[in-house]
Amino acid sequence: MQQVSDTGEDLAREVDAAGEKTRLIRDAVSQVIFGQDEVIEETLITLMSGGHLLLVGVPGLAKTKLVETLSSVLSLDSRRVQFTPDVMPADILGSEVLEESESGRRSFRFIRGPVFCQLLMADEINRASPRTQSALLQSMQEYHVSVAGERHQLPKPFHVLATQNPLEQEGTYPLPEAQLDRFFMQVNIPYPDMAAERRMLLATTGLEDTAPSAVLNPDELMGIQRLVRRMPVGESVVTAILDLVRNGRPENSELESVRRNVAWGPGPRASQALMMAVRARALIRGDFAPSIDDVAALAPPVLRHRMAVNFAARADGIAVEDIIKQLVERLS
Repeated sequence: MQQVSDTGEDLAREVDAAGEKTRLIRDAVSQVIFGQDEVIEETLITLMSGGHLLLVGVPGLAKTKLVETLSSVLSLDSRRVQFTPDVMPADILGSEVLEESESGRRSFRFIRGPVFCQLLMADEINRASPRTQSALLQSMQEYHVSVAGERHQLPKPFHVLATQNPLEQEGTYPLPEAQLDRFFMQVNIPYPDMAAERRMLLATTGLEDTAPSAVLNPDELMGIQRLVRRMPVGESVVTAILDLVRNGRPENSELESVRRNVAWGPGPRASQALMMAVRARALIRGDFAPSIDDVAALAPPVLRHRMAVNFAARADGIAVEDIIKQLVERLS
């Protein structure tokens, strides 16, 4: 069992308190976002793990509404950027402007861009040019911005929730694999079921719009993020994570289907993300340690953007999700 510095009753009390807080958060978000319980849970897992999220879904599935709701419930300073091919890095990061004082003295002043917030929605990130994508994704990794040789630290906490539309791909610049790897999870948003869509119709077409109330503040969120890192992880779960990720790599996989169909597999960052994610999921569900069931449940959103099938597999109708399913089945 992995050792932590403060096991026992104190940690149990903190986990109970954090679990109750996350239940309130889920309830508050669910009052506005209907029929997307799994998406809400995986989004909260990402935020509680300190990561960034890539949301993939067709228009109209409340991706923007989800970000707005989370910023209100978590009391986070949020910004939204609509990416288009003409958006430049300075439009995201900020730039220096030349100012002249009343005495005639000239000097440069840095004007901060929208990235200086706690929750940034990068809408349709794949419509931005590679240069602009790189500028944003560098800040996601390093948590600071460098302009004209000066370093400017980003606020804490800092999270990016980026969106992509899987339908329209004309005029887009798909994110390279190395940049996709910086997203903690890729969450695919499905259509709501009949009951949820009925509730949405009745709730959103009336005179009043439900406004979510604040449940957490940024300091409390960072406290939960630290608590997630302190949760113990059993040796069987660590082994399951390593087995899952390493067998997804065609170079050393025990599965013949992976060696035959996978072009490239998940790197060590996938193992790190899965370790953090299972801890956060256990906390959300009121458990004091993650289980192999948590590993199986979170393997798809953690791995689907970190591996790809080759051309022959695509021609045979084999998708990444099929490979991940085979990897998960080995855990049982």
